[in-house]
Amino acid sequence: MTADSSSSGRLERALASLRGLAVGDALGSQFFVPAHYPLLKRRELPEGPWQWTDDTEMASSVVAVLAAEHRIDQDALARSFAEHHDFDRGYGPAVNRLLRLVREGGDWRELAAGLFNGQGSWGNGAAMRIAPLGAWYADDPEQATHQAEISAYPTHQHREAVVGAMAVAAAAALAGSPDGPPSPESLLDGVIALVPKSAVGQGLRRARDMLDYGDAGTVAAVLGCGRRTTAHDTVPFALWSAARRLGDYEAAFWTTAGVGGDVDTTCAIVGGVLASGKAGAPPAEWVERVEALPEWVPTGP
Repeated sequence: MTADSSSSGRLERALASLRGLAVGDALGSQFFVPAHYPLLKRRELPEGPWQWTDDTEMASSVVAVLAAEHRIDQDALARSFAEHHDFDRGYGPAVNRLLRLVREGGDWRELAAGLFNGQGSWGNGAAMRIAPLGAWYADDPEQATHQAEISAYPTHQHREAVVGAMAVAAAAALAGSPDGPPSPESLLDGVIALVPKSAVGQGLRRARDMLDYGDAGTVAAVLGCGRRTTAHDTVPFALWSAARRLGDYEAAFWTTAGVGGDVDTTCAIVGGVLASGKAGAPPAEWVERVEALPEWVPTGP
């Protein structure tokens, strides 16, 4: 059995992943509000509507470019990021400046390569937005990984950031298998096999070894949960959490959010990966509380 490789089938999967990503992002971001801390401990929902952040805005550009080009066109993606950049969505200062300069005519290649004294950003921004691309390529995880690599460079050129995006896309592609969700072990094994040696890869191997740990806080203490907002401090834990609950969005969300850290981003990654497969769709009540996706996101071929 193979995934629907038609344009409409791919877009349908990408949009489902995008909605799951947006729910994780928007609900996760609510728990940066001190008044909501008790709700998180009790696993209770705050009042809506929940606003999404830069995670969803950038993921929407990924879907829009895939719908228009049927692949990642880096120039088109950089333009979309810059044109739809909303300063109030919680972007980091380096990306805020980069996108402003691109909008003013700057070359994203030079700007992204020059970040952080020429090292490029190793933040989790390329990973947080990429799950819908993995869903698009659910019939071809290797191509998902390749296209995710290409997608990272307009903003993140450090190798760890690139590999982080590759890992999340691979996970979403594998989770979107038409045969149903893979086992936790086979999901992480599949991702590990698709990404190059790196700190992210080392973290994924540790995550694979910790799948039988029941205490998410202990796992987060070892793997990181995005407190440093780097790819290698974010992606391994997020994929550990996703792997353990591929068919249960609600449980995966509360496990992920409960450890703290960069909650909107870890929950966006988990939500996007789970929603790549039909068994991992978010609860309808949660979807209804999230603000609508941007009007410019395509909804059909």
